[in-house]
Amino acid sequence: MALSKVDFNSINVTPAASKAIKFNSSNNGLETGDVGGSLVLLSTVTASSSSTISFTSGIDSTYKEYVFKFINIHGSADSSDFSFNFSVDSGSNYNVTKTTTTFQANHNEDGSESSLSYRTANDLAQGTGFQATGNGNLGNDNDQNLCGELKLFNPSSTTFVKHFISKFNFTEYRDRSYNGFIAGYGNTTSAIDAVQFKMVSGNIDSGTIKMYGVV
Repeated sequence: MALSKVDFNSINVTPAASKAIKFNSSNNGLETGDVGGSLVLLSTVTASSSSTISFTSGIDSTYKEYVFKFINIHGSADSSDFSFNFSVDSGSNYNVTKTTTTFQANHNEDGSESSLSYRTANDLAQGTGFQATGNGNLGNDNDQNLCGELKLFNPSSTTFVKHFISKFNFTEYRDRSYNGFIAGYGNTTSAIDAVQFKMVSGNIDSGTIKMYGVV
């Protein structure tokens, strides 16, 4: 049996964050490269009594999946909703037609109530309005907020509709934990190139939203 040895002069394994060792293009040496499924941070926006938070650049054909992370979103109004919508004209209009499905689980702080239910009032059937993440329940006490994420798939496609999935957890104004799930599609074959977030009522008092591309 013949033995093979690695040509150490062809190895390039310079350390780099979020990189892995792989064969080079000639398959005769090693190099560092992107880890499949890794997140590349593209943009960070921190709210301060913001009426809206918009991402109008960086959403293009570079990545097939984009992820938006919501961190400690605190609304100014009690019993409101965090919401999102998409644009196909670089943010001039946020009115993409959407069909969605939503469900939530909740549990009271004192253990007195819990449920799992489909949220008919929150889904959209070819609606162009903003998709709400709750049913008017997000509280605005100092310790109440929302955290979660939105995944948008292949937004630059001009062939297919644009699928998305959102999951989140928020503190309800009646001191309940709500775990919610939304999925659906933007019914357009135009490229989605901007995303906007806002509260249904009031402002985004504080919080951070990060946008990532998925390698």
